Amino acid sequence: MTNALPLDGITVVDFSQILAGPFCTMMLADMGADVIKVEKPNGGDDTRRYGPPFINGESAAFLTLNRNKRSMILDMKHEDGLRIATRMLEQADVMIHNFRPGVVDRMGLGYESVHELNPAIIYCTVSGFGTTGPYAAKAGFDLIAQGMSGLMSINGFPDAPPAKVGVPLADLNTGAFAAFGVLTAYVNMLKTGQGQHVDASLLDSGIAYTLYESATYFATNEVSGPLGSAHRMIAPYQAFATQDGYINIGAANQNNWERMCRAIGQEDLLEDERFTSNGERMVHIKELTPIMEQTFKAESTAHWLDLLEGAGVPTGPIYKVDQVYADPQVKARDMAVEVDHPIAGRIRNIGVPVKLSDTPGSVRKAAPVLGAHTDDVLAQFGFSESDIAGFKESGAVG
Repeated sequence: MTNALPLDGITVVDFSQILAGPFCTMMLADMGADVIKVEKPNGGDDTRRYGPPFINGESAAFLTLNRNKRSMILDMKHEDGLRIATRMLEQADVMIHNFRPGVVDRMGLGYESVHELNPAIIYCTVSGFGTTGPYAAKAGFDLIAQGMSGLMSINGFPDAPPAKVGVPLADLNTGAFAAFGVLTAYVNMLKTGQGQHVDASLLDSGIAYTLYESATYFATNEVSGPLGSAHRMIAPYQAFATQDGYINIGAANQNNWERMCRAIGQEDLLEDERFTSNGERMVHIKELTPIMEQTFKAESTAHWLDLLEGAGVPTGPIYKVDQVYADPQVKARDMAVEVDHPIAGRIRNIGVPVKLSDTPGSVRKAAPVLGAHTDDVLAQFGFSESDIAGFKESGAVG
């Protein structure tokens, strides 16, 4: 293991705000990219006002999403602000934004213009519906994308109203796909010298996660509905109530099924023709589920966990958030870390979920105070002290 970070030396100019774009650049920053968060005057990223909770006035949501970044205040409506942005993009490796279509073109910072300035730059747009198609100009948020991608139609329980996933899944997926796209395009740039446009949308990303449901529709024209915690193609693979809570059972193959039946004292099921294969179990799922429910309800969660883990059956408890961070596996994987913030103080943050053996990412610094790095960034891109003073006087920067 070295102290080097895998994305050291990559400069990202980040005009995005809220969630999907900042989640993308958080992933890049965790791995060492120099992410310069360009924020608007009079409050910066809207997420700075998301809450409660606030820690000494700082939004917990913002603190989580923007670690390892630098912040500058830049008025993109100001002539000098555009001049500064242009110089930054001439030298940067990556640009990311979530401006509505047309806004960047009016500023002269659309893809073709920026590509002409810097042919090697990776230009990433994050939007609700993408930059092409009849909805390109529409605003889109996570909730809208979850509905239009089909996610809400398959989430929740049968005979219940449509429900969105508890986390902003379309936003987070889009951020992750955008990071993947940026790095893929960057690798190609190293081969060809040419950057390209990475176009990530909430709708596309949501659709990509309807894997089994889309596969079913493509194969049979059948439209899937919600199943609660159950699986569409495997049984038993769902949550069951116990004497004192709930437990997840993942009998994902025949070996798991057979081990589970023996462990829970239901060997007779192995001889039942309705349940001899996964296909038969799915056909007879309405008969199998009550048997499982009655069995697991008879003992405590701890009882079943001990029994099933001992038999090698994939199983686990269903945690609330506080229980997650008390789990020894989560602690061993450093999925909660602490950093110091100049206003919020010592704060906890989610750890880096991808572990690299030689050049691991890390949470090295807390999210920036608004505009904390404006002067440093301007100097980095070649502006003199007198330039910077003039920009401040004109209101182009803060």
